Amino acid sequence: MKPTLTLEPSNLSDCSARTGFANADRADDRAAAVGVVGAGSVFVGVVDVDGLSDEVLGHRLKILGGAESGLAAMKAEVLAVLNKRHSKTETQELLRNELGQSGREAKRDTETAARLAELPATREALASGKIPKAHAELIARASGESDVDEGLLADTAKSQGFDEFARSVKRHQQQVSTDDGESLIDRQRKNRKANIFESADSGMFVLTGEFDQITGARIATALTDMEHKLWGSENPKDRVSPQQRRADALTALICDTTSDEKTKSQGTDLLIIADYNVLSEQLENPRLADGSPTPLVELHRLALKANLLPAIFDVKTQNMWLGRKQRCASQAQRVALIARDKRCVGCGANPLWCRAHHIIYWSNDGPTNIDNLVLVCDNCHHKIHDDGWSVSQHPTTNKYVLKPPTIPPDPNSRRPANTDRPNHTTSKPPNPTARGKPQQQEPQTPTLFTENP
Repeated sequence: MKPTLTLEPSNLSDCSARTGFANADRADDRAAAVGVVGAGSVFVGVVDVDGLSDEVLGHRLKILGGAESGLAAMKAEVLAVLNKRHSKTETQELLRNELGQSGREAKRDTETAARLAELPATREALASGKIPKAHAELIARASGESDVDEGLLADTAKSQGFDEFARSVKRHQQQVSTDDGESLIDRQRKNRKANIFESADSGMFVLTGEFDQITGARIATALTDMEHKLWGSENPKDRVSPQQRRADALTALICDTTSDEKTKSQGTDLLIIADYNVLSEQLENPRLADGSPTPLVELHRLALKANLLPAIFDVKTQNMWLGRKQRCASQAQRVALIARDKRCVGCGANPLWCRAHHIIYWSNDGPTNIDNLVLVCDNCHHKIHDDGWSVSQHPTTNKYVLKPPTIPPDPNSRRPANTDRPNHTTSKPPNPTARGKPQQQEPQTPTLFTENP
């Protein structure tokens, strides 16, 4: 019999002990926290959540997440049987009729169910609530692209968040590949697709697209570059939202709507990072800005027409310490930040969507120096300036992280929109590197290729 997530609101004293809430003051607190895995059906009791503590609400969310996983496994099981009895098109039509799903949702669920039917470890982990549905979909997608160790991925999914697990899947696919991931890139290129349609809900046009890692990175780089140019041309007192700016950037790139020479697209650099082994005098571990592994053959092809930026941390080659001469990070500094931070230090967002944040605020005489800058996305940037979060550095790894405020910020003291940032109380910026030297002396040193697409 297959395991499913079960919530039993009866026998609260026994169940609450198993879930660590034996000392809960209220019966509904204990009921909300109870969640066990056993045989049967998915069942979550209904309770009044208004009076529950944050701790209990957190545990209840975990229970609900497990229940969603269990239901997703049941749904996949039903779809797998329907796929055997009927064509996938008929199964998708049934989903649209019975559940009111869109055509895209029905197709995705049907294809995922077909792949999960061949993945026993993933099905079991999903049915028992040990991994979320999104993690199972990543494993299913990867298994359809290349041979993978399904058991290893299912175990890894149990302990990682979505973004971290997505990166783990990419690394695993290249590690198990017999051709350094080249066939995976080729398969992705063959499966490329784009679509444009008018939304029945809003009447607005929706663009979607799927591209291989290299092409996608080139598109994202060009889009981000245009966003930066549009931001620089905006009225600081009347800025649009990041989502609106991205839509404007896409329109400008496709339709060439801008006549301003400062914002015209003139080609942008695709960043490829590789380690140079000084002992073997060879490039190793090539990867995109977000850490996605890249086959060596792709690196060689791109290097033929790339701009090479060697010794990026050498102060004699690239000035990483601009002081108070300019507020915005230079291109060389952004490249160095991507190589160092790899992604948003707060949430792990793709570095292409990040900005360089001054640890000591510019408005508080903070310098535009590499050791006073970190990569943060727009959401995390607002956390710092509006919600009191702060940048901290791990004493051992030297990696930067965001920490929440110890005292909740006063909403009445938040800065008005589109004004200078408030003063920062940090008195001294972290010093992760000695000037002009990498953080660690190793045979590998980062080498950066930029290709103008």
